[in-house]
Amino acid sequence: MSLQRFRIFVAVVDAGSQTAAADALGLSKAVVSFNLKQLETELGVSLLARSTRRLELTETGRRFYHDCQQVLQQAQTAMDNARQQHGGLQGTLRLSATVEYGHYRIVPALAAFARLHPQLRIRHSSSSQQADLISEQFDVAIRLGTLVDSSYRARLIERFDIWPLASPSYLAQPGRSVDTLDDLARADWLAHSRLATPLRWPLQREGETVELDVRGGARIVADTSGALLDFALRGCGVALLPDWLAREAVAAGRLRRLLPEYAFPQQGVYAVYPATRHLAEKVRVFIDFVCGYAAGEGSLDQPSPPAPPTA
Repeated sequence: MSLQRFRIFVAVVDAGSQTAAADALGLSKAVVSFNLKQLETELGVSLLARSTRRLELTETGRRFYHDCQQVLQQAQTAMDNARQQHGGLQGTLRLSATVEYGHYRIVPALAAFARLHPQLRIRHSSSSQQADLISEQFDVAIRLGTLVDSSYRARLIERFDIWPLASPSYLAQPGRSVDTLDDLARADWLAHSRLATPLRWPLQREGETVELDVRGGARIVADTSGALLDFALRGCGVALLPDWLAREAVAAGRLRRLLPEYAFPQQGVYAVYPATRHLAEKVRVFIDFVCGYAAGEGSLDQPSPPAPPTA
């Protein structure tokens, strides 16, 4: 049975239609439709319940979809392992990371890693959206914050602090000063779209835990930390940002750290990868490398390169 039919079936499910899957795969709709019909014929089962509006997985199709994801990942791992030679890693390492952390940590680490393994091809993708590693065929994703339960495996790379920050121009407005937790709770918040609402955090002060509850919600919501940084610099409100992203602006006096006596929960940076039986050598070696890079001379405590331009 052709693995290409597995790929087409997974793409149709992920895209929600044969037309969208054909566009994503660079195939004609006729080719996609033919391979789906052939797959169902070879299996002797119906995988998709077709209607005029959308495609729905049958119960058998749902189980088969998850099995296909695992088979495709294992096939890619087998091909990459087969290509490896004693001279170094080969094949392609496909990696996804957020735009900001990718700029500050992953791209420099990848550049150093690529110099060590010249026969390895690298495909780096920056996105604020969390990629589906199996269907999008990523070997590893770098994720920040608190991990949700999933079928993936994860390894901690490093931890960082998050700071509530505002510009001097915002704080200078009447009624905008932040001297207490109540002031902070009533501020105009700038929040990441992945944060749950209402905004609520347990804070630590001298070993005691208190809760910050922003019941009013966020005034502005964005899907990247870079956008929130820009909004904060322009005096739009209070943003909760990673220390490594905001440190330069704080040092320059363009942002002020609010209530530094209170500590927000530390966040983690994780390498997330599919829970396959055999982890590809290129993935294992890269994760080991980036963990060492973060702990060594590539530490976030070192001066960062200039921030990328933001729209």
